[in-house]
Amino acid sequence: MTAAGSTVPAPRALPYKLIATDLDGTLLRHDETISERTRDALAAATAAGAAHIVVTGRAVPWTRHILDSLDYQGLAVCGQGAQVYHAGEHRLLTSVTLDRQLAGLALSKIEAETGPLLLAASRDGLEGEVLVAPGYRIQEGPLPNVMIDDPGELWAAPLNKVYLQHPTLDDDALAGVAREIAGDLVGVTVSGEGIVELLPLGLTKATGLSLAARRLGITAKETLAFGDMPNDISMFAWAAYGVAMANAHDELKAVADEITASNEEDGIADVLERLYPCTAPAGAEGTTA
Repeated sequence: MTAAGSTVPAPRALPYKLIATDLDGTLLRHDETISERTRDALAAATAAGAAHIVVTGRAVPWTRHILDSLDYQGLAVCGQGAQVYHAGEHRLLTSVTLDRQLAGLALSKIEAETGPLLLAASRDGLEGEVLVAPGYRIQEGPLPNVMIDDPGELWAAPLNKVYLQHPTLDDDALAGVAREIAGDLVGVTVSGEGIVELLPLGLTKATGLSLAARRLGITAKETLAFGDMPNDISMFAWAAYGVAMANAHDELKAVADEITASNEEDGIADVLERLYPCTAPAGAEGTTA
């Protein structure tokens, strides 16, 4: 009951209705785990009414085990925006594939400038394999992949993306050449160390995030996004507020609204505990960078 003449305070509005988090280098620590503090901060924010969506460059087969370990039941955007996946129902809602003829033409044009490239590719679907041609250096630790002897096998079935590496050019230089030479045929992004990707033209993380948000009835101006690599730039441009991790690539930091602590130091929790005060555990103090 309230005292005579008093009013019941209005419920506090959520600062953001949607929290979009990248996985590697952002939500996940280097050992592919999520700290209890970050888990608690996300759980409390969602209990308060916010939705959480994972938005990752990984295709579904490289993402499912993490979502399952979190008992994650909602939507996830995978494959750089190519796939919207319903984790609770274990099914793909949307999937965009790379035009293999265009990708082959793009690759030929890039190699005419750079010389031979080292290649891998991600096949489409819930069970899509990552095929790795000779010389390509896998950066994702124990995640499943299939080594092949003939690079021609990469093109035998529908693909989400093609991975490029060069014997001497670094990631940023290789991506720059690829955009200049073939940017009218395919999308090009850097999503991690040693990971330069060719994607369907116009596809970005923002593409998939906007589709997933629309299914939830949530708009860009109600969205908070966390990331660490240049492939998160489009997501920051779409969302109302973008937070880069302390370990983020300089290109992403340059367009971020805020820089938080690293993925190893609970950077996501620092922000959520400040924006959603009910999420902070007793005695904890949020920090800003």
